[in-house]
Amino acid sequence: MNIKKSILLRVRIAFLFVVLFAIAVVIKTGHIQFVEGEKWAKMGERISFDYRRVKATRGNIYSDNGSLLATSLPFYKVAFDATVVKEEVFKKGIDSLARHLSLFFKDKSTEDYRRMLIDARKGNKRYVILNRRQINYQGKKEMMAWPIFREGRLRGGAIFEKIDRRYRPFSNLSDRTIGYVNEDEVGAGLEYSFNKQLGGTDGYAYYQKLAGGVWMPVQDANNVKAVNGLDLQTTLDINLQDVAETALLKAMKAHNADDGVVAVMEVSTGEIKAVSNLSSNGQGSFYEKFNFAAGGLFEPGSTFKLVTMMALLEDTNIELSDTIDVGNGEYTFYNRTVRDHEENGLGRVSIQQAFEHSSNVAMARLVDKHFGLKPQKFVDYIDRLKLSKPLGVQLVGEPMPKIKRPGQKGWSGISLPWMAYGYGFEITPLHTLALYNAVANGGKMIKPVFVRSVSRADEEEEKFETEVLNSQICSGKTLDKLQLLLEGVVEKGTAKNIRGTHYRIAGKTGTAQILENGRYTRKYITSFVGYFPAHSPKYSAIVLIKNPRGWYQYGSSVAAPVFKEIADNIYARDINLHEPMDVRKFAKTDVLPVIRAGNQQELTMLCNELGISNHSQTEEEWVRSSRTGDGVNWKKAAGGRDLVPDVMGMTFRDAIFLLEKSGLNVFYEGKGRVQQQSITAGARVNKGARIYIRLG
Repeated sequence: MNIKKSILLRVRIAFLFVVLFAIAVVIKTGHIQFVEGEKWAKMGERISFDYRRVKATRGNIYSDNGSLLATSLPFYKVAFDATVVKEEVFKKGIDSLARHLSLFFKDKSTEDYRRMLIDARKGNKRYVILNRRQINYQGKKEMMAWPIFREGRLRGGAIFEKIDRRYRPFSNLSDRTIGYVNEDEVGAGLEYSFNKQLGGTDGYAYYQKLAGGVWMPVQDANNVKAVNGLDLQTTLDINLQDVAETALLKAMKAHNADDGVVAVMEVSTGEIKAVSNLSSNGQGSFYEKFNFAAGGLFEPGSTFKLVTMMALLEDTNIELSDTIDVGNGEYTFYNRTVRDHEENGLGRVSIQQAFEHSSNVAMARLVDKHFGLKPQKFVDYIDRLKLSKPLGVQLVGEPMPKIKRPGQKGWSGISLPWMAYGYGFEITPLHTLALYNAVANGGKMIKPVFVRSVSRADEEEEKFETEVLNSQICSGKTLDKLQLLLEGVVEKGTAKNIRGTHYRIAGKTGTAQILENGRYTRKYITSFVGYFPAHSPKYSAIVLIKNPRGWYQYGSSVAAPVFKEIADNIYARDINLHEPMDVRKFAKTDVLPVIRAGNQQELTMLCNELGISNHSQTEEEWVRSSRTGDGVNWKKAAGGRDLVPDVMGMTFRDAIFLLEKSGLNVFYEGKGRVQQQSITAGARVNKGARIYIRLG
């Protein structure tokens, strides 16, 4: 009996606890619902809804003539809101929409897409990703014309989420200079240096979190629209960039080199027109790994002898005609031997010849003699030329040059003689280029410029003017001598292999051994830096190639030919660099120019400009010519509507315009005017037919 009572007591107590717990749950539920309801409703809304960042469209980067170097193309993720479509619209368009999706994406059958759409409809799903593949703007336009989708976002349920993707029309051209910015806001080049301007201001939009962690955009009046980024107008010339990269790549392959740099600058403005940085991948190919031009530190080697001569001419009374004995090309300073590249040495030569033939011994002895007791005075020239500090170019990451100074750790008796021919310190290639550009620019040293302006559409927000670093690097008398020395290097010195025929080049070769683990190796950095045309400089350029392999190891045989190839291409393209021909020498009297056929308006204007009498027998746009005495008559050219035109004697430009306008596919060979056409003039045109023309 006692056991039974004990069990009943325990059951009653347990039941009482359950009742009390149930009452507590009811009370708590009521409290949450009625007392704290507003608080928890807001919290639930925060969890299910949120304002999320909407990336602004990144600004464009343009070349100097407006060609696109980098832009953001819109791509879209396609989703579907099955709840907003009216039943009759859904039933009427479901089959056709499923078929369109299947044909467009080619990953599922029509039935699979149909089932997906119907399931979304039955499940009242407000956000279903139809395909993970992103589509372009043309694809979006096409989809917006499909059944159901054509009803629009609010009635057709089509959701297109924009995703910008960076695109470069010229692929890897000037890759490292244009640069990049990754998702962590880390990058390089102009993209990173001007990230604030290019990036714009992000907006915010209201999103709802759905099952599976998917966020769906929701229309909301408080959405903040993103402000798109600004555009950059760079100084890069896309044609010169192509020329520079092609020439450098050819040399890198020929010499199996490790790294290479080319930079081309406009003398008067400091605008960088081309810059290429190539590195070997170790498998026979080359790519842009690092911007060596602005961010790489190298011992300049013999190109620094220009500074040595400037200091000597400014601070001493030496003349270029003075002589110096360099003997067999070896000279010992303390316990270190300085050597020339010339086999058996140059013997006694003038200072001008010593520079032209790049004598290390001559430069080291002259500097040691005149600055040995006052080395700081020589270093002061380096400071004055802005070579000991960053230039402050428009690219982030410019390093601090490494310059040894008297009294510092590592300075010794050999430091100054070594510095005289470009050893014992490091500067960037742009430092060297800016110096030589100053010599070409009448002594005015200017900062290299990569970006002309920042703009929004056609309105300039910020413009970058040419900045002068040093208004006069030396006296006019010294400058004249330096220009004479640099021309002499090409005309009769170490770079005479690139001596021009139609224009003159001024510059200096450089060859420096590579320092590895504290010791100089038999690996070299070869370089050539200079300007052209020497009599009226328009462009300056530097070429640097590191560790060429094979027989050729010097700046004259590795880097200088690259400079010459680039200069020749620029000279051929820029008619303003050419000296005008002597008209009296080539002019002939009483000779009519070659005028055979073409556009009547253009030919009439040409004859009127030349003072040639001309008369027309037709109102036709395209005519042929016939000579009458000292005049020209225009008559109708053979051909007509749907007939093959007569292009015999026409220029290639006019011929291809007429033939393609008639619906023919043109193939040609040769240069000059049309001498033959494969389809007789006046024959019936078959649209898309091939016609061959021979030019001569």
